[in-house]
Amino acid sequence: MLDPAVTLTLSDRQISNGVVDAFVHVMEQYLTYDVNGKVQDRFAEGLLQTLIEEGPKALSPTTKDDLDIRANIMWSATMALNGLIGAGVPQDWSTHMIGHELTGGYGIDHARTLSIILPAVMKVKRDDKHGKLLQYATRVWNITDGSDDEKISQAIALTETFFKEMQVPTRLSDVQLGEIEVKDILAKLDEHGMRALGEHGDIDLATSHTILTTAL
Repeated sequence: MLDPAVTLTLSDRQISNGVVDAFVHVMEQYLTYDVNGKVQDRFAEGLLQTLIEEGPKALSPTTKDDLDIRANIMWSATMALNGLIGAGVPQDWSTHMIGHELTGGYGIDHARTLSIILPAVMKVKRDDKHGKLLQYATRVWNITDGSDDEKISQAIALTETFFKEMQVPTRLSDVQLGEIEVKDILAKLDEHGMRALGEHGDIDLATSHTILTTAL
């Protein structure tokens, strides 16, 4: 049962969390490498664009009670993790695995850990994810000018801007975490066996450390 009217009872913080969580769910299944999954890619890109368009409206005083906006967000969130867009394509989930340690260790809202970690993953893994990052830049953000690397950098920057517009943090320093906490997070990743993350299983503890320091 999906009733968008129920979401009108949520705080702005939880609306922000829901939009950002859905966005990163899509990205975990989309931002990997090309396997010619055209239907899944187009579905994912449409969901991302819808969340980018509708998410900020759900926080605006003039449009936050619009049920059409809430319905589009709710349907996007449902499609983001019901198995549809992930069928037959590689998936990442490293952002989630690292983010879980921020929630478990420091009580940070799940979605807010994702908004901190995803941009850092995009930056650190931009070579491995080059093709999909370029596709994301051109299809989701409609970036057409500049070199491929410039398009990717702009797409990452726009992702961070979107998160900020959704009123969530994008740096560990935004939630008062620093280098000392990075060491503790790495220890927990090791303790929980999170030593081979990502679509290629190549995000080891050293790479996780680079991701976390990039997020500082």
